Amino acid sequence: MTTSKRRPAAFQQDPRLVRTDDSWLHLPNRWGIPVDVCAGTDVPIESSAIDEILTVLATADTLERLGAVTGHTEAAISRVVLTPDLHRGAGIPIGTVLQTRGALLPQAVGNDINCGMRLETTSLTADQVRPRLDALERRLRHLFFEGGRRIALSGLQREALLRDGLPGLLDAGAPERADGVWSALRPGDARPGRIHGSRYPTTNADAFRDWINSAGGTSYDSIIGSVGGGNHFAELQYVSAVHDRQAAHSWGFSLGQVVLMVHSGSLSLGHQANASGLDQARAAWPGGVPLPDNKIIPMMPDGRSAPARRRYLDAFGNAANFAVGNRFFLSLMLRAGLAAECGELAADLVYDAPHNLLWQHDDGQVVHRKGATPAGGYAETAGGPYAMWGEPVIVPGSMGAASYVLRGHGSPRTLASACHGAGRRVRRGAAAQAGDAELDAFLRDFRVVTPLDHRDPAVTRRSDVMAAWRRDLKQEAPWMYKDIGPVVSSLRRAGVAEPVVELQPLLTVKG
Repeated sequence: MTTSKRRPAAFQQDPRLVRTDDSWLHLPNRWGIPVDVCAGTDVPIESSAIDEILTVLATADTLERLGAVTGHTEAAISRVVLTPDLHRGAGIPIGTVLQTRGALLPQAVGNDINCGMRLETTSLTADQVRPRLDALERRLRHLFFEGGRRIALSGLQREALLRDGLPGLLDAGAPERADGVWSALRPGDARPGRIHGSRYPTTNADAFRDWINSAGGTSYDSIIGSVGGGNHFAELQYVSAVHDRQAAHSWGFSLGQVVLMVHSGSLSLGHQANASGLDQARAAWPGGVPLPDNKIIPMMPDGRSAPARRRYLDAFGNAANFAVGNRFFLSLMLRAGLAAECGELAADLVYDAPHNLLWQHDDGQVVHRKGATPAGGYAETAGGPYAMWGEPVIVPGSMGAASYVLRGHGSPRTLASACHGAGRRVRRGAAAQAGDAELDAFLRDFRVVTPLDHRDPAVTRRSDVMAAWRRDLKQEAPWMYKDIGPVVSSLRRAGVAEPVVELQPLLTVKG
């Protein structure tokens, strides 16, 4: 591969990738599957992610063998798109959009089903919030990690959420003891058209009957309202720049305005649903056909596997519905903390978008997104609140770095998809071994709320506890991620999405 400009060694792309223009790379492969990478010349793509996607493409051989046994010879991988935040995952890279025909691939979604983003605008400004950050840190630590959230749910409400999503939960009504963060509930919190797939179809919630019945009437839930680990967060941000004034005004953004961004998913429910789905896929595997070497096990649309496929899709839908509810309660927790310290506020949902999910189409095509967000254009948003602009695309930066909100163009080249963040530059294991000086400088300038209060003298005396806390923070530090600017520029130049506003963080809550 040659380029017109010599780039630093860190940005030399894998020689297996062929650059087709400034914003696109192509990965030739022996199966002839179209594989395109949306990435400008200044966006690094790690070779290990390319190794991984080539292993994934071998699923084409698996589908061919299965087709010969089941008669579904049309089953195939029809297209793969890799987004600018592409990096190695567990079997399938993060940032992969994979379209199949006549087959489901549970692993192409992963464990954290419907992990995604929720974004709300507020009536507060950054100038109103900055003087209260010390008190807010204490308040949010109590709400998120010290029992302050008090989310009371009945068994009826839990089942309504799993079967009918956030609208089902809210239609069931607040519990009698509507204290805790329920007090931050406002009309319009499940506004139609502002949640991508507010209800995921299910026929039952039997896979999670234990969680439903554990309420024993109405009880304070210990699962929902959890941030989760890794790169999940709940963050207070403010609008630092407006790039599209008309769209920004229409979506309720203004300079200096405080916004709430939540990144979380289905927690243990998603893990359970995916593990169960893989067990069912193995149980339905035809005798005499070896399991694939890459351990990616498809589900075929044949009658023999129909019951297993239905059980998986029900559990999948339950977990997806739970994830929307989880993000909703996390946003209520941010609202409650702000209201307690800064006074009453208005909050308005901009969008709730998934980035670990699958979509089945009537023509037999299935689009799987793992670490990639929908970026529909006018056609995909017709009849809804974003029909004039395209779908809101939420692209968070790393902890302490800028995030962006863009409007999607429905690009067919990306299967109407965009990246779900900046993407890791350094894998977590290596990041944990980094030095301390840069972390110390970061913590002097930025506020991170974690379960542990690192300023508490009783905590600072425990060198082992502090070392573990610092190790975890290093894994999510900004310099362990790609720069968000080139990632967003790649989306813009490739015609995938156009920036609307830029957001800067005030405070981040990490699990």
